[in-house]
Amino acid sequence: MFRRSSSEPTTPTAPEKVGGKGRPTPSRKEAEAAARARAKVPRTRKEQAAAQRAARGETSQKMRQAMKTGDERYLPARDRGPVRRFIRDYVDSRFSFIELMVPLLVLSMVLGYSGSDRLIRLGNTVLFSTILVIAVDILMLRFRLRREVARRFPGESTKGITFYAALRSLQMKFLRLPKPQVKIGEKLPETYR
Repeated sequence: MFRRSSSEPTTPTAPEKVGGKGRPTPSRKEAEAAARARAKVPRTRKEQAAAQRAARGETSQKMRQAMKTGDERYLPARDRGPVRRFIRDYVDSRFSFIELMVPLLVLSMVLGYSGSDRLIRLGNTVLFSTILVIAVDILMLRFRLRREVARRFPGESTKGITFYAALRSLQMKFLRLPKPQVKIGEKLPETYR
């Protein structure tokens, strides 16, 4: 007969599963109860409105979190995709005169309301100079960005990228959504797929 030695373990140990779900599998009874609860149709308009409000709240919470982290799954459709991510990174990695626009416009407004003709003319000069420099900066952004998108994403449509990049660059960096993922002057990766 076969005898077990005292040094052998009496119960076999299962190897640890890597990447498991981290919780026990629910029993059939629990799974069916959860499925019934999810499939339960609201009986009143009040219950239906509460369910819709909860779903909207959950979706908007995921979207707000994605705007902070850059998670592609929950971003709005206008911000999804590798081309849009590259455009955001391209705009965020360059310093532009546009970021100084708001302080210069406030300065020109203060000078305009000063009452002195000389200061009003100076304010107008600052205002029109700012607008001219911003227009030149956006044109330079357009040509450079289109060249980079054509090089990195051959065959992709360039429709709407100038408008998307210009709107992003007109915002001050700390107010941009989705939040910037790169710093000014940081080298961008070659692939975004």
